[in-house]
Amino acid sequence: MVHSGDRVGIIGKNGAGKSTLLKIIAGVLKPTEGTVTVHGRVAPLLELGAGFDAELTGAENIYLNGALLGKSKQFLDAKFQEIVKFSELGNFIHVPVKNYSSGMRARLGFSIATQVDPDILIMDEILGVGDESFRKKSSAKMMELIEGGKTVLLVSHQLGLIKSLTNKALWLHRGEIKAFGPTEEVCGLYEEFLKNK
Repeated sequence: MVHSGDRVGIIGKNGAGKSTLLKIIAGVLKPTEGTVTVHGRVAPLLELGAGFDAELTGAENIYLNGALLGKSKQFLDAKFQEIVKFSELGNFIHVPVKNYSSGMRARLGFSIATQVDPDILIMDEILGVGDESFRKKSSAKMMELIEGGKTVLLVSHQLGLIKSLTNKALWLHRGEIKAFGPTEEVCGLYEEFLKNK
């Protein structure tokens, strides 16, 4: 069970079911068995630019994504400049998203998801994108959310990142839970597994 304020790292090899699990928690996919109960507003950052309309500008996508996250136009009007500033997109905010690089899409997606005050932030390998200065800034924003008591679910192959940002870890292997508990303990088990492969 994940409690409010927990920061959970989800680890496992490619194909283990990590992204699928996040999509189920976010409500994008339905589970084939079992149930998932979510309490709170979820802001998913699952795939770069997922949920963006490529024909719309970055600015229009702020309102579209914000609405999908349950935010009013009034709220988004108030947060708009903050989102644009954090994304560092400048005048590109008025360019259709289809012309964005993957890094620009990631910046915009991260900026929207973290500025709309989610209860639960779901991130799939998102901190590895963008240039070094944006990675530092996005990590700092993550720490701000973490210290503010937000619940964070983070998928990453970077065990150092998982160890530094999370207090619990979930190790998935071929769609099954191999271990769940304190981050150091679960990462240790996973590292032993990788050594013996």
